Amino acid sequence: MFAKENIKTLMYGGIALIATLCLYTGCERIVVVESEPVSPVEYYPPVPPRPTLVAAGDPQMTLFGEIPGVPTYEFESRAAISLRQHSYPSEGSDFDPSMSRDGKRMIFASTRHSMSPDIYYKDVDGVAVVQLTSDPGSDVQPCFSPDGRRVAFASDRTGNWDIWLINLDGQQAVQVTSSGGHEVHPTWSPDGKQLVFCSMAERGGQWELWLASAEAGAVKKFIGYGLFPEWAPSSDTILYQRARRRGTRWFSLWTLKLVNGEPRMPTEILSSPQHAMILPTWSPDETQISYCAVENVAQISEGEQNPLQRGDIWMVDIDGRAKVRLTDQVGANYAPTWSKLGRIYFTSGRRSYGDNESIWSVIPLRAPMAAQERPRNDSFSRSDEVRANEVMWGRDDSRVETVGHPADRDEE
Repeated sequence: MFAKENIKTLMYGGIALIATLCLYTGCERIVVVESEPVSPVEYYPPVPPRPTLVAAGDPQMTLFGEIPGVPTYEFESRAAISLRQHSYPSEGSDFDPSMSRDGKRMIFASTRHSMSPDIYYKDVDGVAVVQLTSDPGSDVQPCFSPDGRRVAFASDRTGNWDIWLINLDGQQAVQVTSSGGHEVHPTWSPDGKQLVFCSMAERGGQWELWLASAEAGAVKKFIGYGLFPEWAPSSDTILYQRARRRGTRWFSLWTLKLVNGEPRMPTEILSSPQHAMILPTWSPDETQISYCAVENVAQISEGEQNPLQRGDIWMVDIDGRAKVRLTDQVGANYAPTWSKLGRIYFTSGRRSYGDNESIWSVIPLRAPMAAQERPRNDSFSRSDEVRANEVMWGRDDSRVETVGHPADRDEE
């Protein structure tokens, strides 16, 4: 049950993904000029027939699942590179990506050189990686400071999980927390002076949210209950996941505001009775959230031991509307992080590229749909759960991204 999930399960989950393809047709406006000098006449030709799916037993059914007499939706085809792989570990795995504020560098944890993870960084589109830590303990969940000069991370090098800081040159690693419990998942305040992280007390049974100054031996301040917090890029709002205390006890997504350093207005943004919503991250403009939705464990087939094998990356507006799934349901994708340059980076494993976890990214596009024609209320909240992208990719590393057809909706 995700209310008390194991940290290392989230860090080291074995995963897989199979992407799918959705094809489109389209037409352009044509201008026809009569032979006599008259004003141009504009018209739209009929929409060409879409390919039929004969195997379905109905020669009139198209590949989009449309049938005669059923209204269709306008659509738009866009050819672009959507899905990209950014790390290629030949052994071990890369995970826990985090982006620099300018979007040019990524930092991540990896077991590519040892059984216990260390921290590495690289240029986003580069191949060479720089090893930042090499302790016998486990170093995970790194996060760039706003100025890009320091890195906060979680480590168990002293026997339990604590928050540490290190300069980008690998020098002067300092320990921020040193309690008998576990502290993990640090993120920075916009001014780079404070950290927010989650903590499990030595004898506690619930994850808590804490603040501390970004310095050695900092004094901590309790601000609430939750897990995997992320400070907003430019405001004093903190995004996190929190478990219900009744019913399914699934994690849902919450925010709280810091007013003069005090927590105010805890707000549930999104919840689901079918999915645990975990590892949320902000868009650079703070208008959207990306997160991992993990399928109900009861629905996972026997033999699949790790629930993260059914995780997908989603995004949603900050008001909880317009949910969009960005990855495609088979296998697992988790730990999203949003780049200033517009892509969402995440951890994934793809059998076609080996069984190792590595870092990928996707463009968070929303499928065009007649949103103006649909009232934005509870009765239509599930209709907003549309695929943003359907991705084709191959071994030759050429990939085509297309925006999903609006009629092809998914409901949780």
